[in-house]
Amino acid sequence: MSNPQGPYQPVQPAAWPAQPTGHPAHPTGQPGNPGEHGAPPLPGNPPQYGAPGQYSSEGPFGLPGQEPPAQSRRKLWTILGVVGGVLLLAVVGVLILVNVVNGATNHARGLADSFTKLVIAGDSSKAYDDYLDPALHEQLTKEDFIAGIKTLEMDSTCKTAYNEVKASTENGTKAADVAGLITCDGDKKIDLVYRFEGTDELKMINIKLKPQA
Repeated sequence: MSNPQGPYQPVQPAAWPAQPTGHPAHPTGQPGNPGEHGAPPLPGNPPQYGAPGQYSSEGPFGLPGQEPPAQSRRKLWTILGVVGGVLLLAVVGVLILVNVVNGATNHARGLADSFTKLVIAGDSSKAYDDYLDPALHEQLTKEDFIAGIKTLEMDSTCKTAYNEVKASTENGTKAADVAGLITCDGDKKIDLVYRFEGTDELKMINIKLKPQA
C-alpha cells in the first residue's frame, strides 16, 4: 500500500542559540578560538583609535598637542611689535627731553660763569657789552655798572659756586635763572642772582651782586 503524501514542507533549520555580547562564542583555549582578550581585528580593517579625519587636541600628560594657528602667531607678533615701538618712542622722547634740558642748563651755567669771571678780573666793560641785554642797558648805564662792581672789591682769590641753575622755554622764549655765591679771602661772601632771556641767544635782563651782611 502506498501512503499519500501531502504538499512538500521545507525543513526549517533550528535557530542558533544567542551568543552573549562581549564574550567569545567558544570556550577559551580550544583550537580556533581567539582567547580571553577578544577576537583580533579582521584583515583589511586596521584598529581605529578615533573618528576618521580627527586628531586629538591633547598631547602627553594632557597638554595641548597642537601648535597655535599661524594667523594667531602673526597677530601676537604684530601686537608685540606695536607695543615695542611705542615703548621705544617713549624712551627716545625722554632722552631727547633730558638732553635738551641738560643742554640749556649747561649753556646758562656757562654764560653765568663767563660773566662772573670777567667782573672778578676787573673787565667789567666787556661784561657789560657782551652779556647785558639792551633793555638792561637802558636801566643801567655802563658807568654805573662799572662803579658798582668796583665797590665789591673782588680779586683773584674769589671763587664762585652755583647753588641753582634753571632753564626753561615758553612760547619760543628761552629763560635761565642762576643763583650762587662768590667767596673771597677774608671771609668775604657775595650773593649773585642772574636771569637770562632770549630767542636766539640769551642775554642778562636782571642782575644782583650783593655782599652778605
